[in-house]
Amino acid sequence: MAGTFCERLGPLKEPILSADSLSYSYRDLSTPVLNDISFTLGSGENVALIGSNGAGKSTLLKILPGLLFPYSGSVRIGTLKLMPSTLNQIRRRIGFIFQNTEDQLFMNSVLQDTAFGLLNRGVPSSEAEKRAVQMLTQLSAEHLLHRHPARLSGGEKTLTALAGVLVMEPDILLMDEPARGLDPAARRRLIDLLQGLKHTKLIATHDLDLAYDLCSRILVLHQGRLVTDSDRSVLKDDAFLRSVQLDLPLRFQQNTDPMDPQ
Repeated sequence: MAGTFCERLGPLKEPILSADSLSYSYRDLSTPVLNDISFTLGSGENVALIGSNGAGKSTLLKILPGLLFPYSGSVRIGTLKLMPSTLNQIRRRIGFIFQNTEDQLFMNSVLQDTAFGLLNRGVPSSEAEKRAVQMLTQLSAEHLLHRHPARLSGGEKTLTALAGVLVMEPDILLMDEPARGLDPAARRRLIDLLQGLKHTKLIATHDLDLAYDLCSRILVLHQGRLVTDSDRSVLKDDAFLRSVQLDLPLRFQQNTDPMDPQ
């Protein structure tokens, strides 16, 4: 099924991110975690990155903004090649939401966490705070302004991390298991929020129902290789999903989604 996406859905929009022959190995592992991964994201696409535990999803996400070096192959954001000398330029265009949002929440209030990146970029404190308040208000999270991140729920932590990323005005959002640990109501609010964002999104997730709701394109990693680049109909293919150690989304296991277009 690899390579069928463009044939099914037509040519990509203007490429905003491209990976070419990416491979990566951790020093303590003899087998590569990633092996010859190539794909391109068009501007404004919502793309899910799925695979069983150990498939290489988090590693791939961390390579794209230069959180992991060295690797073989190349990454480009637009026409700019990722390398140590271009890291600052690359990271201005990419927002990253970690699987454990506590890894990026470390200030004494939600407002301070949201403004931190702007301050680090040299934006005056009054302007940074103003823009942070505006972003939290846009996300309907202004009630969290003065809360300590340690006292937030899982959904509120994800929302705070997202606010801190969006206020930096990136072109691309990379998200590692954004729905992890969320209750159903918080998960639905997150999906609705992400559907309203126009950014290019690459979302690594085990939540295949979220992938089906949010993404028109699915990348499947298996044992460090990109085995499929397809539209979301692949999430209805039980035999294929089983072959890569995944299960059907719950809606197709239970057949209880009367609104789903067949």
